[in-house]
Amino acid sequence: MLVVQATRFGGPDVLVAHQVPGPVAGSGEVLIEVAAIDTLVIETRIRAGKARDWFPVTPPYVPGGAVTGTVVVVGDGVDPGLRGRRVAAYVDGSYAEQVVAPAAELVDVPDALDLRESAALSHDGPTALALAELAGLKPDQRVVVVGGTGGAAILLVQLAHAAGARVLASARGQAKLDLVRRLGADEAVDTGAADWPSLRADVVFDGVGGAIGTAAVAAVAAGGTFLGFGAATDGGFATVPGSGELTSYGIADVRFGPARQRELLARAFAAAVEGSIVPVVGQSFPLAHAARAHTAIERRAVVGKTLLLP
Repeated sequence: MLVVQATRFGGPDVLVAHQVPGPVAGSGEVLIEVAAIDTLVIETRIRAGKARDWFPVTPPYVPGGAVTGTVVVVGDGVDPGLRGRRVAAYVDGSYAEQVVAPAAELVDVPDALDLRESAALSHDGPTALALAELAGLKPDQRVVVVGGTGGAAILLVQLAHAAGARVLASARGQAKLDLVRRLGADEAVDTGAADWPSLRADVVFDGVGGAIGTAAVAAVAAGGTFLGFGAATDGGFATVPGSGELTSYGIADVRFGPARQRELLARAFAAAVEGSIVPVVGQSFPLAHAARAHTAIERRAVVGKTLLLP
């Protein structure tokens, strides 16, 4: 089968496709024929060797952490009825045509949901739902989403709109500004030109970080909430000054144990079936061209979710 390995730390060119023997489902496991593979910005940082303090991987390694697909083989002790089931799974080394996962840790993909859409929700769905809960979204609040066309940010725009909030989303370029308006933003502003200090928001979701995210802290009204979940630039996460005037949450507040992650993902799938959230798959690449996907992500030439397709 085909897998993509990061052969060393470096640029996207270190991602190389290889043919290797397929995995074998052991006791309590299933073999999944992969339909779509989620990608994350952090995977580009790990590949570049910029995240070794948090992700101590050693090349060569297979990147990735989540897939959707179909169960094709069940191991000993597994219900044979799982064969043919459409599922999502969190697995290390998901840049592959097939993966093995514990049968007890699968999340069923509803029949009404496309496998690519479900892959787009695998990380961003739980993150967005948890952030929305922390924010306590209410009708008539003023909500700002910084970097509104990122995978999780797109869902937050929709969730805030559905809660009855007045939503301002920032993005770069006319196409992205038009997209956030279609998703439910009442206002759309260019991220680089936004006059953050002039705003007074009840809630600010920051998916960009760095200097832009730090500047957006000024948009939070006294008693409001700032949720910094993104670091799309090398500037890291936004810096929030110690102050009793606002409540702040960071990326550590949306890191979950496996059971909580699966529970949130099932909820995200249900919300997508209901139509209350709609994931946006902006671009997809063949698995063998994972390097192109990483290049596009690093150049910020992507909208919404980027998928790899075996």
